Amino acid sequence: MGRKTVIAGNWKMFKTRAEAAELVEALKREVEGYDEVDVIVCPAFTSLSRVSELLQGSTIQLGAQDVYWEDEGAYTGQISVRMLLDSGCRYVILGHSERRQYFNETDEGVNRKLKKVLESPLVPIVCIGETLDEREAGRVAEVVLGQLKAAVESLTADEVSRIIVAYEPVWAIGTGRTATPEIAEEVHSMIRQWLAEAFSEELSASIRILYGGSVKPSNVVELMAQPDLDGALVGGASLDAQTFAKIVKY
Repeated sequence: MGRKTVIAGNWKMFKTRAEAAELVEALKREVEGYDEVDVIVCPAFTSLSRVSELLQGSTIQLGAQDVYWEDEGAYTGQISVRMLLDSGCRYVILGHSERRQYFNETDEGVNRKLKKVLESPLVPIVCIGETLDEREAGRVAEVVLGQLKAAVESLTADEVSRIIVAYEPVWAIGTGRTATPEIAEEVHSMIRQWLAEAFSEELSASIRILYGGSVKPSNVVELMAQPDLDGALVGGASLDAQTFAKIVKY
């Protein structure tokens, strides 16, 4: 059984509840019943419950963009795993480069969040990736594998087997620059090799590794043709139902 492709849309800080509802209704018309890939949408926290209601009985699944590592408490502005489950989520993005870049997300923080998420039924999508400076300095392996190693620190193989990894070169996010299929495959292959060495060939072969960074209908076919690319974490192109549907049905 091969790894099933995942196409996830990260809506970031876009869409009011009404706009999110409109987008998801349009998306359902475009991709409902299409089960060749796992389709996930990740709206802002304020729209999760509304989108969840609209996805009842749908093949499209719901994810969140972040979560905190405590169950509850005096953590103003934070959202817990329990709250996400209560809102209908099945997936959650952790360690997105924008969280790292703008909100001081650390490798240790990603590890703490990941441990908390793995105590629940939620499936984590763990993001890793290098900046342009790091790539040009020849530090891709050091940075990307360093982030992955830190994220899964002290986790068991069984826990790691439940993770989806997303490789997102920071220099390709929202810039219109996309890693060539060859560059993406090189890093994905490196990630898979590390997982095989750190855990097992079997675990490495089963884990889905997504690519994120200016994925569009025009480049998705080439990207998905690479043997170690198991899907895409889509940003801007997920905000339009027809465009996102073209990526889903590549």
